[in-house]
Amino acid sequence: MTTSATPTQAVLQAACLAAGLDPTDAEPLRLAENAIWRLPRGVVVRIARPGQSAAATREVQVARWLAAQGVPAVRALDIRQPVAADGHPVTFWQELPPHEMGTVADVVALLKQLHALPKPDLPLGELDPFVRLVERIDAASTLSDADRQWLHGRLQDLKGQWASRPKRLPECVVHGDAWVGNVARTDAGPWLMDFERASFGPPEWDLVSTAVKLTTTGAVSTEEYAQFCETYGTDVTEWEGYELFAGARELRMSTYAAQHAATHPEWRREAQYRIDCLRGRAGVRPWRWKGIM
Repeated sequence: MTTSATPTQAVLQAACLAAGLDPTDAEPLRLAENAIWRLPRGVVVRIARPGQSAAATREVQVARWLAAQGVPAVRALDIRQPVAADGHPVTFWQELPPHEMGTVADVVALLKQLHALPKPDLPLGELDPFVRLVERIDAASTLSDADRQWLHGRLQDLKGQWASRPKRLPECVVHGDAWVGNVARTDAGPWLMDFERASFGPPEWDLVSTAVKLTTTGAVSTEEYAQFCETYGTDVTEWEGYELFAGARELRMSTYAAQHAATHPEWRREAQYRIDCLRGRAGVRPWRWKGIM
């Protein structure tokens, strides 16, 4: 690495020094809400946002618990972590073998394993489907004041419904953000990744992540979804709580795009389109939302 390090590189260098690792020749893999770097000799470094120490600690704890349970998931290095560097919690992981993004079938196979596990003695906390949404809405500077106000109102409405949500399946450890982008397909099979939102909660939340790709965005085919439901053993779209859960997931997807559109002009059109869809300006579902990042 050069001496003229970027702020992210400076955090990387400080964290590696604290962990006893060499950051020389580190390569950025993804620089977004969390910055992901690869070190030589098969180590991946994840730099989280300031204030996310509890989430980073939870990620490491969940990964070690899954390893003990024999679940194929990304493995945390056997060192004391997370490491704090310039206010950022930093974690260290074994690099996965060559892989590609997982499939819908991979997601459901891993969810079946995860949801069947006994409840661990870990301070995971209860699922909060609305975490950081206020911050996302406030950061969405490309939106009109009217749209931003509507999003805040929609958030409060969903929170009120969530407090008295219907219940069906027994609560368990949920991944919290279970989609194909958080599954890596290797020659040995799929691996689960990213435990930032792991918590105790309704398993339907994990299932809805795929269901909305059918009913909301059209990114999953009818055939793919039918196989997903057959494998898991239930179709969450037929449940009375689906509209609420799907609404929360749609709001997360839309505010994520709106937040990042503030610093990525190329995403502004997509962010506005998602808001227009939610506000009834773009016809009926399924809409065709494009991927962000």
